[in-house]
Amino acid sequence: MKTRNLKLIAFVIALFGITSFASAQKSYTLDAKSTFSVAGTSTLHDWEMKSASGTGTANLTIANSKLTEIESLSITLLAESVKSEKKSMDKVAYETLKTDKNKNIKYVLKSAEKVNETTWELTGTYTIAGVSKVYKTTAKTTVTKDGLNLQGSNKITFADFGMKSPTAMLGTIKTGQDLTIKFNLNFNL
Repeated sequence: MKTRNLKLIAFVIALFGITSFASAQKSYTLDAKSTFSVAGTSTLHDWEMKSASGTGTANLTIANSKLTEIESLSITLLAESVKSEKKSMDKVAYETLKTDKNKNIKYVLKSAEKVNETTWELTGTYTIAGVSKVYKTTAKTTVTKDGLNLQGSNKITFADFGMKSPTAMLGTIKTGQDLTIKFNLNFNL
C-alpha cells in the first residue's frame, strides 16, 4: 500500500514538473508599436522607407524577467505597407519588389543562440520579392512587463533577392545596391 502511494505521489510530482516546464514557454503576438524600415542611397540622396503594419508571433521562454529561449519567430509584412515620403518613390519600390506577384515580405526564424543576457544571434529566412535567403542577425532584447522588445538590422543587396537597383528620371538617378533592413519589434502576450 505504501509503495503504491509513493508511486502515485511520484507520478503526480513528475506530471506537475513536466506541465510546469512545458507551460513556461508562451506564445507572444507582434503588437502595433513594432516598426520596420529599409534604408539605402541614391545618386541624389539617402532614403528610407518605413512600415508599422507587420504581423507575427514568437514562442518565447521568459523566466525571472530574462529571455531564456526563442523557440520560434515569424513575421509577415505587407510589401506595399512600406512607404517613403514620395509616392513616385513608392511606386518604383513596389515594382522592384514585384508586389503584383509577391504581396508579402516574410521572416521565419531557423535558430536562435544566446550571446549574453541581452544579445541573441538569430538565423532566419527572409523572403523578399519571391526569393528566400538565410541571414544571421544580431538582435538586442529587452524583457518588458508585457513581453519582449527585439531590435536589430541586416545588410542586404537588391541582387541577393533577384531585384535590380531602381532608377528614375531616365536612369539619371540610380539607387545604390546596398540596403539596410531595421526592425524594432514588440511581442506581447
